[in-house]
Amino acid sequence: MDQINRTPLSCCIIAHNEADRIGDCIRGIQGLVDEVLVIDSGSSDDTVAVAEGLGARVLYHAWPGYGPQKRYSEDCATHDWILNLDADEVVTPELAAEIKALLQTTPPLKAYRFRIRNVYPRKTKPRLWADYHNYVRLYDRRVVRFRESQVHDTVDTRQETVGQLKGPVMHFSSRSYAHIRAKLDSYTNLQAKVLKKPAWAIFLRLPFEYPFVFIRYFFFRCHFTGGWDGLYSSHLAAEARLKRLWKILMAQKAAKKAQG
Repeated sequence: MDQINRTPLSCCIIAHNEADRIGDCIRGIQGLVDEVLVIDSGSSDDTVAVAEGLGARVLYHAWPGYGPQKRYSEDCATHDWILNLDADEVVTPELAAEIKALLQTTPPLKAYRFRIRNVYPRKTKPRLWADYHNYVRLYDRRVVRFRESQVHDTVDTRQETVGQLKGPVMHFSSRSYAHIRAKLDSYTNLQAKVLKKPAWAIFLRLPFEYPFVFIRYFFFRCHFTGGWDGLYSSHLAAEARLKRLWKILMAQKAAKKAQG
């Protein structure tokens, strides 16, 4: 097809201390996108050097929260069509080929979602029946944008019809299980600041939160196929949800105390 009719594509990546992972992310989209834009929030490692060495344009922007940082990357992109990735995500060849074919002309829809499959620490591919998120990450910024939420980084598709792509992204979200726990702690700390729940409801949930969440992850999200990794991952998820309730309770208690 005539390349004049091809829709240009910017890939936006937010990053902080991702020197060990951002290289795989960028290499996975070379030959697919017309621009790689990395928004770095102050890395102290070689994230910037690695990204620039692979041809990315890197901009610094202090961390405002997940949604606002994603929106900032959209604003800075050269092209209107955006492929939005995290630095720990790798586009598979199947998905790259699908996107490339889609953009040979103007896509019929304004937003497309694809599956982001989780990979355990120290593993190279997802387990059997691996859990995944099915997010909109390919879209026209003139029509849809990321939400402003500091906690939830999702695209507001409004009333637009959303297409489904078949190829997945591999999500190497954690370097180790200690890293998983640290990420969950950081995330629940942020949630505790913005989420509001009645104290009586929290007390009612506290005894049941851990077993319910563990069962949901281990059985219903099929972590039992991951052996020990699945068992421990389910434990960490349940532990984090239990901690979140307690943190919300403590945050609300502190706020009331500060108000007198």
